[in-house]
Amino acid sequence: MTNATQLAKMIDAADRVMVFTGAGISTESGIPDFRSPGGVWSKMQPIYFQDFVASREQRREAWTRVFTKAAGWTGAQPNSGHYAVAELVKRGKVTSIVTQNVDNLHQDSGVPDDNVIEVHGNATYVKCLTCSKRYETEALKPRWEADEDITCDFCTGLLKTATISFGQAMPEDEMMRAEAEAAACDLCLVLGSSLVVFPAANIPIIAKQSGGRLAIVNRDPTDMDTYADCVLNEGIGDVMAAVMAELDA
Repeated sequence: MTNATQLAKMIDAADRVMVFTGAGISTESGIPDFRSPGGVWSKMQPIYFQDFVASREQRREAWTRVFTKAAGWTGAQPNSGHYAVAELVKRGKVTSIVTQNVDNLHQDSGVPDDNVIEVHGNATYVKCLTCSKRYETEALKPRWEADEDITCDFCTGLLKTATISFGQAMPEDEMMRAEAEAAACDLCLVLGSSLVVFPAANIPIIAKQSGGRLAIVNRDPTDMDTYADCVLNEGIGDVMAAVMAELDA
């Protein structure tokens, strides 16, 4: 039995699959990851939330990164891994996707917003830190070009991309929802996460402790491999394409 066959059988046998995705699924679309050599944080220092709030200079640097796309988190296209997951959602097999990614590629691949739980936020739009009003990023570009401090039209609160920065509180509603989905699933499928960033990495543990099976597809080994029922150290796009072919056979 090939690895793809084993994973396909696990998916086929499951009634409620939760997919948990990390940077590895999006690197196959050309989006850099955070921590590896050549990753985002090897090229630029992260801007901590408290520094963004306290310093106009740090806010200016953050907006410069947004509008020059220096981090490379936006503008890519979904790959075969994203489309395979989207098809499993369409078929009713995958009930939720918990993602550490901020690139919106699950939605771009056709997954409804309601099925995606973004525990680290989303880099493709902006929110007010005070009243949570949403803004489209490009609409704010003239303010950056005019060297304005970018604030909310309604409450004058600071605006920031809708990502969760270092030092910023995790989104409470999303984390509660992710934990509930993990507890309810009978299979947690991890795609492209090193499973070292907590508290998000607790989600697959909750699934396993709640009686669900755990499958991990990641190019490199993870610390949770010993707890998994299936581990594939291969490319996600290739694995998921093979899995879909098995399911359709």
